[in-house]
Amino acid sequence: MTLYGIKNCDTVRKARKWLEAEKIDFTFHDFREDGLTADTVKQWVDIVGWEVLFNKRSTSFRGLTDAEKSDITQDKAIALMLQHPTLIKRPVLVKQDSILIGFKPEQYQAWFA
Repeated sequence: MTLYGIKNCDTVRKARKWLEAEKIDFTFHDFREDGLTADTVKQWVDIVGWEVLFNKRSTSFRGLTDAEKSDITQDKAIALMLQHPTLIKRPVLVKQDSILIGFKPEQYQAWFA
């Protein structure tokens, strides 16, 4: 199981603490430092949809040009997320072919039940 995110993100920190407290074994992948492949992002999009993965409420999104923000399609969203990994909602928890986006303790609890 891999938890993807950015180590200085508060929500990612909460998810990591929750997993550690529950003694759940996971690997942390910082996509700002360790990068992401197009295949990885496409796989996530295939499972959850780009609209779920793409964070339009982020500071990174607000920093995009008007041209970048307009007419977003799946391919454009993937390209933007690869160019600006902070556009990805965090954290992304991957367990085999299942993915959980974001962190809510009750959601994690249900997922691991």
